[in-house]
Amino acid sequence: MKEVEQDKAVVEEVVSQQTEQTEENNAEQKPQNSEHKNREGTERKVRRPMQKRKVCQFCLDKVENIDYKDVARIRKYVTEKGKILPRRQTGVCAAHQRALSTAIKRARYMGLLHYKGD
Repeated sequence: MKEVEQDKAVVEEVVSQQTEQTEENNAEQKPQNSEHKNREGTERKVRRPMQKRKVCQFCLDKVENIDYKDVARIRKYVTEKGKILPRRQTGVCAAHQRALSTAIKRARYMGLLHYKGD
């Protein structure tokens, strides 16, 4: 019986030493850049700085009508697979995005652009 009690005491001592070491290690570590502690002690994510907003290229060039025959310009807004890129990727305004999509569709119908990628 004494041996069992001694073994338990040794195990408890080792466990307490390990917990003390881990607490010390945790105290030494600084919080990561993506997480900070607020007043309640809970972690929250840090906001990223705002990215520069994309500007509509058609508005900058003061283009009123997007011509479906201008394949060089239209091709920039189509993926290699032939999909029309969304506004959030290209930065085109809503009005020009609608005109751009109709111009792409017309160019496809006329055979100037491929429906699928090469």
